[in-house]
Amino acid sequence: MAVPYARTREFRKFRDGIDYARRLVVAGQGLAGSEEPAADAGDFYRAAWVQAVGAVDHWLHAELYRRVAQAADGDATGRPDRLMRLEIPFSKLDEVRRGSTTPAAAVVEHVRARWGDVSLLSPHRVSEALGLVTEKDVWAEAAARINEWHYGSTSHTAQTLKRRYVSITGRRDRIVHDADLLDGEPGRRRPITETDTTEAISWLERIAHAVATVLD
Repeated sequence: MAVPYARTREFRKFRDGIDYARRLVVAGQGLAGSEEPAADAGDFYRAAWVQAVGAVDHWLHAELYRRVAQAADGDATGRPDRLMRLEIPFSKLDEVRRGSTTPAAAVVEHVRARWGDVSLLSPHRVSEALGLVTEKDVWAEAAARINEWHYGSTSHTAQTLKRRYVSITGRRDRIVHDADLLDGEPGRRRPITETDTTEAISWLERIAHAVATVLD
């Protein structure tokens, strides 16, 4: 089932990041076919993996800030309970009192300060962040959307979708922090293929697409 992508600037930027990741995979494929490659094709696949995960993380933050701004600037009706109970430091309240910022801007600035340095690479963090802008069970509903798009031929659940996300973001962490080295085998990296990388990128795009659909 073809479902249109979100038309927001944030989601278009996310898809640009995913497209770049796919171009890195293509570059790796070109090296893999060379008799004497100047670089390891696997390095391009790893770069593509990291790029795709970074695109999702950036989009989730951008989506959070955009929706908090909309909620803060609009009517209180429909605001999620967690956003209604958000604790704002007195320093921000003083800025509002002095007229140096608006209440809506103070809320957005506070959320940015709270979440700006928090990576959204775990399902728990994603749920916690998006809980500020929706009451929905994002993972359960995203899984249901994906099943619907496949006409019921898949049976994804919140848990299976979370495990998929963790497996992809976890590999990214091993690439970034441990150079993807095998435990106990100095100098040897975990195997990585074009198929593995392409599948990971497609899954990240699919998950983001489903989450965006749920939010809208």
